[in-house]
Amino acid sequence: MIRGLVGKKLGMTQIFDKDGDVIPVTVVAAGPCTVLELKDSPLKVKVGFEQVKESRLNKPTLGFFKKLGAAPSRVIREFDSTDNKDYKVGQELKADVFKPGDYVDVTGTSLGKGFQGGMKRWNWSGGPAAHGSMHHRRIGSIGASADPSRTLRGTNMPGHMGARRVTSQGLRVMDVDVEKNIILLKGTVPGYRNAYVVINRSKKKAFRPLQEERKAVVRKVNPMKQSKAKATGKGK
Repeated sequence: MIRGLVGKKLGMTQIFDKDGDVIPVTVVAAGPCTVLELKDSPLKVKVGFEQVKESRLNKPTLGFFKKLGAAPSRVIREFDSTDNKDYKVGQELKADVFKPGDYVDVTGTSLGKGFQGGMKRWNWSGGPAAHGSMHHRRIGSIGASADPSRTLRGTNMPGHMGARRVTSQGLRVMDVDVEKNIILLKGTVPGYRNAYVVINRSKKKAFRPLQEERKAVVRKVNPMKQSKAKATGKGK
């Protein structure tokens, strides 16, 4: 089975669980993705997402699609697979690759925020805010005296913020609409609206059904502290 799909972030909304609690979710269009190539060593599946005009592609990419006899795709990605016997070139993969209760990792390009100061970019606390300080939001000293007499590599400074590859890990699939190829993910997904994202099955978290009962957490009590509280008459 393939471990992921290419999708598009549609926006955010909220749903209610069986207890009436509000759950913020991100709506993602997961597929349909067309199988373009199957690899055996290692097991991988190359898929394409969203058709595009031939004039939008360069000649090598266009030749790849003409050789397959498939419609050109805007986004092409490879995913790991556990078994390719159920797939064939030209097949469409839909959102039913995932099911409610799955955990996924979503990779996309974060929102670009342009050139930002150090306080916004690196979450600095800032200097004194009183009148006369003259050092409210400045970066302060960045040198290293006479030795090595230069700014050290990697120093946190103002600069371009955002617009980089980000992965949100461990997002839970709350619902799957196979007809519309839409999945609802609990939490936020990197990127702007209608941005392309890569959805991979999580390697850190295993499937857990949504209907399972919540177990009460039993906290361990330090016996030394408990006896001391009882000795002073505070604990019962």
